[in-house]
Amino acid sequence: MTQAAATAERAIEELLGHDRKILDLRQEIRGARLKRFLLVSVYSSAPTLLLLLFVGNIATWGRVDLARVNLACIPLLVALLVLCVVVRAKSTKYSFGTSILLDEWEAGHAADKKIDLELAIERKRLSAAAIDLPTATRRHIYRETAPAAIEQYRSDGLRYRRVHNLFQSVIIIGSLATSTAASLADTPAPYKWITVGTSFSVGLAAGFTGYFKFRERSFYLQQTADAIEEEYDAVNLKVGRYKSSTDDEAALLEFTDRVETLKNDQRKRQQQLDQPTETPEG
Repeated sequence: MTQAAATAERAIEELLGHDRKILDLRQEIRGARLKRFLLVSVYSSAPTLLLLLFVGNIATWGRVDLARVNLACIPLLVALLVLCVVVRAKSTKYSFGTSILLDEWEAGHAADKKIDLELAIERKRLSAAAIDLPTATRRHIYRETAPAAIEQYRSDGLRYRRVHNLFQSVIIIGSLATSTAASLADTPAPYKWITVGTSFSVGLAAGFTGYFKFRERSFYLQQTADAIEEEYDAVNLKVGRYKSSTDDEAALLEFTDRVETLKNDQRKRQQQLDQPTETPEG
């Protein structure tokens, strides 16, 4: 029994080592993508600002005086140029008088690490297939993964809820701004574009909200997280459906089956939400 327990512990440590490698690779991929986005955004910000000022001055030449806008953009342009210098210093190394972009800032670095991630996941699968852990041990491991699943569902639900609230705020504020601007009969011609912009923003936000169903996604994710947490607390405290269970293995089997059912239901709801909305004929 002691030797079997030691073998199981070594197997679990091996799987945890694979998990650590996978988490490190995912963190590195996120960091590489963020750095690449920062690099492209900073390098393109100053030319974009100059282009917008040029187009704006040409389009409003002789009608609107943009001198104040141009003067206000000069400090911003200087700040963007300084930021470009800082990012360049962080992202390059100098060797023999030449500057070389660091690997983590390269365009293909994240793609290379994604390949390494797929290989690491495959190694974990092969290791898990080769390890002959008892079924009871696998179920105990599965039970301890429930808090991570709960946190993932809740974080995804919170993200969708924030997006939904943002679009709803745009719809509410934009609708009021559009109505107010349209009611002003003597609105100067240049400021009528405010009405056009707010109307477009309201329509865009309403379209995205209706198509992607952020509120429904957030609701179902939160509902699944609460249900899994209820099952997790119930099996640990021996309450609810597990109150009369005297066999821990039977309770754990029922818990695993229940949680898998909840996850499958969530996947089905997600697939339904991903389907395009059908419009009635006629």
